[in-house]
Amino acid sequence: MTPATARTAALSGTAFATLLLIALMMGANHVAARLAFNDGVDVATAVTFRSAITAAVVALLLVLQRVPVALTARHKKALPVIGLLIAVQSLCLYSAVARLPVALALLAFNTYPLWTALWARVFYGHRPEPRLLRAMPVILLGLALALDVLGAASGLGAAAHWGQIGVGVAFALAAGATFGMALVVTQHEAAELDGRLRTATTMGLVALIALAGVATQGGFQLPQSAPGWWGLAMLTLLYGTAFTIMFTVLPKLGVVGNSAIMNIEPVFALVLAWAILGQAIAPSQVAGGLVVVAAVFWLGLRRR
Repeated sequence: MTPATARTAALSGTAFATLLLIALMMGANHVAARLAFNDGVDVATAVTFRSAITAAVVALLLVLQRVPVALTARHKKALPVIGLLIAVQSLCLYSAVARLPVALALLAFNTYPLWTALWARVFYGHRPEPRLLRAMPVILLGLALALDVLGAASGLGAAAHWGQIGVGVAFALAAGATFGMALVVTQHEAAELDGRLRTATTMGLVALIALAGVATQGGFQLPQSAPGWWGLAMLTLLYGTAFTIMFTVLPKLGVVGNSAIMNIEPVFALVLAWAILGQAIAPSQVAGGLVVVAAVFWLGLRRR
């Protein structure tokens, strides 16, 4: 996803439905990724397939739509940084999905608005908005409930519970941190660049970095059976389709690409992971997740 650079506009029914569709596909993409991971696919392989095919599709759109390719010196410096950050974010988020219930991984990742405010303060001296400061404790409280920080819902106790989920949560938070940094760098260094060009470039760089990771481990780790192949195919198709819609259909509808409505993604992931993977979390964790989604949704609807 890329940061919004336009003012929030009223949504038509078509735009609203399109945003929900993108959120559904993004949530389903992570459920499909877990299917692939359960069947022998590793994170680097999944990110390579997903990013390379998405980059190719968006690059084809650039050619067909005759989008001018004009990069300034500033863009040439910023794009490799953005590509590296998104590569780290992708690898970390899929690593979290491989270790945690999908919805919990996405909820921990959804702390990225807090990270965005932190990096904007550190790198550009921007003071956090009062609205964000009010939302911050709510998000953290909801996340604490969702992750069952005391291990009460799991019945394991805090130490044993965190022994099971700690690495996955660390990966999810690292994904949120790097994504927040990527948003800040993009907004300040490459916001005026065409979104399709920025996406094709970024995804291409992500694919190259992930491919380097594949090479260091001795090659691709591919699925061992049909469900894994379906998972790998669907995560690639869903991710690529969602991004293509985001940068071709949404601009014509007058909707910003990072609309708050798409933050409902963890809810879709929760339902799909329960239906497809048999993953379930305690009612208190569901309540915490809804608190996080509501707070992030509220933040995203603020006037820009």
